[in-house]
Amino acid sequence: MILEMVASGGDRPVVTANGRSLTASELLARARAAAHRFRGHRAVLYLSPSHLAYPVALFGAALAGIPFIPLNYRLGDHQLTRLLARHTDAVVLRPADLDALLTAEEATGEPEFEQDQDQDQDSVAVVLYTSGTTAEPKAALLRHRHLLAYVLNTQEFASAQEGDAALVAVPPYHVAGLMNLLTNLYSGRRLVYLSAFDAGEWLETARREQVTHALVVPTMLARIVAEVPADDAGTPTLRSLAYGGARTPRPVVERALRVFPGTGFVNAYGLTETASSVAVLGPDDHREALASTDPAVRERLGSVGRPLPGVEIEIRDDDGRPAGAGETGLVFVRGDQISGEYGGRSALDPDGWFPTRDRGRLDADGYLFIEGRADDTIIRGGENIAPAEIEDVLVAHPGITEAAVIGLPDPEWGQRIVAVVVGEGDPAEVRQWVKDRLRSSKTPDTIVFRAELPKTETGKLLRRTLLAELETTHA
Repeated sequence: MILEMVASGGDRPVVTANGRSLTASELLARARAAAHRFRGHRAVLYLSPSHLAYPVALFGAALAGIPFIPLNYRLGDHQLTRLLARHTDAVVLRPADLDALLTAEEATGEPEFEQDQDQDQDSVAVVLYTSGTTAEPKAALLRHRHLLAYVLNTQEFASAQEGDAALVAVPPYHVAGLMNLLTNLYSGRRLVYLSAFDAGEWLETARREQVTHALVVPTMLARIVAEVPADDAGTPTLRSLAYGGARTPRPVVERALRVFPGTGFVNAYGLTETASSVAVLGPDDHREALASTDPAVRERLGSVGRPLPGVEIEIRDDDGRPAGAGETGLVFVRGDQISGEYGGRSALDPDGWFPTRDRGRLDADGYLFIEGRADDTIIRGGENIAPAEIEDVLVAHPGITEAAVIGLPDPEWGQRIVAVVVGEGDPAEVRQWVKDRLRSSKTPDTIVFRAELPKTETGKLLRRTLLAELETTHA
């Protein structure tokens, strides 16, 4: 169905990168030529930044009936070699191979397009490796039916306005990069790719290409708003700006709402295993929360919104029972887009629920608040403490831009709280700042100042890396 959108576009440009564009008919022809090349292989491995050939490779693999596997090209040689060894008899596409996909013409004698579309919706479409920040990366399988369910539940076919363009700066091996390609093509928006993120270049591209929609991760959003000297980014065509992939500090969101006054903001929460977003906080929610004097409504600015159509969300306590409104527990999700599958193993329970391993709560109006990974919960003196609550208070400090809160072993309390922050300030004053806004049991025992926090390329905190460093230096 996505390719039907491409096929109906004719000579309309549908994807742009580095000053070059492909029309809909060109993309379709290149994808069919790529499929002819890919047939007989077991998978297509993509090891490159975003490129004009990225959708060609993705659709070519789909037409050939084999999985598309975008890998993190920034990994070290040893890690990449291990991943490549998992996939024998695969086509490997590196940067030097991509221009050939753009110049190849459709092979004569190829089956008609409609025949190419006749494929098993239960077959594996994409394999995405989890970030591997805590252990060996796991291969999450997304089948055609999972991708299709997400697209159909969130987009209207050919609904975009003429001239709409979506700016994509997230890497191609991230689920958001994949699903942005599918949803924007399905709705009829031209895709504009940045091969590498730079805040100034992002703003310039948004203006030059008259971008109407964009997606960023929290670190990108923070750098973009810092690049704007006043409270207007000068992007009059930008109607929608989505952010997600990791927790976004509320001060950054509030600043972004001022910097992009005419833009609708969307906070999206999802996982690789859920084929992208399962909950969103929409533009109206952002505006209402920012303007409200009601603390409960204002607090929603720190939520990830409500479930998408076709998705159910349930909070369970530590005993596996459904939690009440406002009670913190483990987040479970269910729906047609949910895969929850690694290799041949499914993580779904008998009723189809997927355990996200995140802790969170649903308020009385169904807004979901994520408090962090269950593994990251600090247990101090028998009390469960969510690092996110303390991190939000720290980032609100005028001298602090980023914060990560970690629990280290303590013989008396079980764990003690260590806060690693980016910025300036007196440790005693920062501790008092937290104590004045929370209670003593949630006040960090130690404040550590750093120039930066370890993160993945998509902005996720490498909490395990930080923990290992602190166990060495602050044991």
